[in-house]
Amino acid sequence: MACTDLRAGYSGNAVVRELSFELDAAEVLALLGPNGAGKTTTLLTLSGLIPALGGSIRHRGITITRLPPAKISRRGVVLVPDDRALFTTLTVADNLSLARRRGGPSIAEVIGYFPQLEDKRQRVAGLLSGGEQQMLAIGRALMQRPDVLMIDELSLGLAPILVQRILAALRQIVDETGTPVILVEQHVRLALGAADRALVLVHGQVALSAPAAELLAEPDLLERAYLSGADLPARPGTR
Repeated sequence: MACTDLRAGYSGNAVVRELSFELDAAEVLALLGPNGAGKTTTLLTLSGLIPALGGSIRHRGITITRLPPAKISRRGVVLVPDDRALFTTLTVADNLSLARRRGGPSIAEVIGYFPQLEDKRQRVAGLLSGGEQQMLAIGRALMQRPDVLMIDELSLGLAPILVQRILAALRQIVDETGTPVILVEQHVRLALGAADRALVLVHGQVALSAPAAELLAEPDLLERAYLSGADLPARPGTR
C-alpha cells in the first residue's frame, strides 16, 4: 500500500493533511500521536469508510482512493475497528467461520495464534473478556486473508499485560504470513516493541517518521515530536 499527500476529514474540513507513506510486506507500522491527531481518521479513510478529500491511496498497483468500503475490503485492506464490531450473540467459531474468504486460513490456524480461544470456540462472543474479544476481532480479520491489516486502538480497555500478549501474537502473524499491519496504539512503548517503523501524527501531519528501534533507544525524539508537532523536521533517511 502507498499513500500520497492524503487529505482526510469530515464535512470538507481536513483533519489529516499531506500524509504520505509506503507500507512494505511483513512490516508493522505504528501510527502514533496524541488524541485528535488524525490516527483513526487515517484508518477510516484508507478503508473507504470516510471519503478522502485529496491525495491518493494505491494498493497492488490500483488506485483505491474512491472505491467503496466493500470493494476495498475485497481487495484485501481489512480494518479491525476500535469497537471490534463482533457478532456478540454468535459463538467464537461462528464469528470466525462467517468471516472466512476463499483461500483464507482455517479456524484452527487462526486460533493457533490465540490459544486462549481454544476452549472457548462455542462461547458466545459477548461473554468473552475484553482481551479475548480483541483476539477474536483480529482472528476474524485474518479469516478474510488480508493483504493489509489495520488495527485501531488495540489496547482500548485492556490491561498492559494483555496488550503485550496480543502484540506478541500479532508480531508472530506478520513474521509468518508476511501480512503488513498498520497499528494505532496509545501504549507507545508496547507498540514500538512490536513495530518496525513509526509515524507520529500531530495536528494531522507527520511530525516524525523513524524506525521503531531508534525511537525506543532515543525516547527524547518522541517527546520532541509530541511537544513540537509539525514544526519538527522529518528525520533524514526516513519515509
